[in-house]
Amino acid sequence: MKISGVLFDLDGTLLNTIDDLAESMNSVLEKHGLPAHTVEAYKYFVGEGMENLVRKSIPQQVCTDDFVGVLFTEMKNTYQKRWNLKTKPYDGITDVLLSIKSTGLRLGVLSNKIHDVTCETVCYYFKEVGFDIVIGHRDFLRKPSPEAALFVARQWGVLPERILYVGDSMVDMQTAANASMVAAGVSWGFRDKKELLENGARYILNRPSDILTILK
Repeated sequence: MKISGVLFDLDGTLLNTIDDLAESMNSVLEKHGLPAHTVEAYKYFVGEGMENLVRKSIPQQVCTDDFVGVLFTEMKNTYQKRWNLKTKPYDGITDVLLSIKSTGLRLGVLSNKIHDVTCETVCYYFKEVGFDIVIGHRDFLRKPSPEAALFVARQWGVLPERILYVGDSMVDMQTAANASMVAAGVSWGFRDKKELLENGARYILNRPSDILTILK
């Protein structure tokens, strides 16, 4: 079935955000005398929203709801001051987005990042692209719930199975499966091909231009 729209994850798919996320979280942890983590470790902490990032970053013995709430607020404030210091689009991704847009296909972003941060980030890095819809975590359940993805399909007036969902993690592949969308996993992101395939990736993309091949 012909693809009518492409929905992208943000972190690890369109943008390499890991350094700014890791350094922000480590700053908060060090303030409280808690151990910091490597950038590589954070690749497996991110993807399920900032609150879950906090929970995965702290020792189990101090992981109470109250303390998580304190660190979540601090992390949100810290990240808002440094979200664009090292973050950058993956090589070639902007050109691919512009190419897709020029064909008339629908184009969207669906992230577990806080909604306002998602919108600000997309506008900052991809203003020239002109996404049709950008959704972060606010009004819908977090991925892998299909709720937000199916909302996008309704807004576009497109059957879910005609939407290509592009992401870099288990959560993204599960989101696509739960929404009956076509799952494409990127190998340049935060997780490996094995995780993507085990969670339902129909395609593995090794470079952004591979997306255009699927859409031909």
